[in-house]
Amino acid sequence: MAIERTLCIIKPDAVEKRKAGAILALLEENGFQVLALQRSHLTKHVAEGFYAVHKARPFFGELVTFMTRSPVVIAVLEREDAVAKYRGVMGATDPAKADAGTIRKLHGANVGENAVHGSDSLENAKNEIAYFFPASVVAPSA
Repeated sequence: MAIERTLCIIKPDAVEKRKAGAILALLEENGFQVLALQRSHLTKHVAEGFYAVHKARPFFGELVTFMTRSPVVIAVLEREDAVAKYRGVMGATDPAKADAGTIRKLHGANVGENAVHGSDSLENAKNEIAYFFPASVVAPSA
């Protein structure tokens, strides 16, 4: 398997509950290396740009409002098969349906406030990483 990178956003609900450190520790315990890390309070413009793919969906406005209500922690993660492995560690979108020990089971409240975002494909991971981290911070992967 190839070394990959993926984007992790620890969402406002988890940051507000002071769970960012616990989430990052769980990721490191699962073999992820944190290549870049920043705490940021997303503006409406930044959140709308990041989630533009969902613009036509009925939950878009609520998502933007949620993601801008308080700070987030954004990380670039690296390991073998990073996208799939991170999605496994995150757990199901609905914390009630997530497997025991996953981030969303441990720290999510519901489908809307589910603690973390993760890239859903290698291509999206590259685009999402570039959205938040310039090449001077995280050189593009091969």
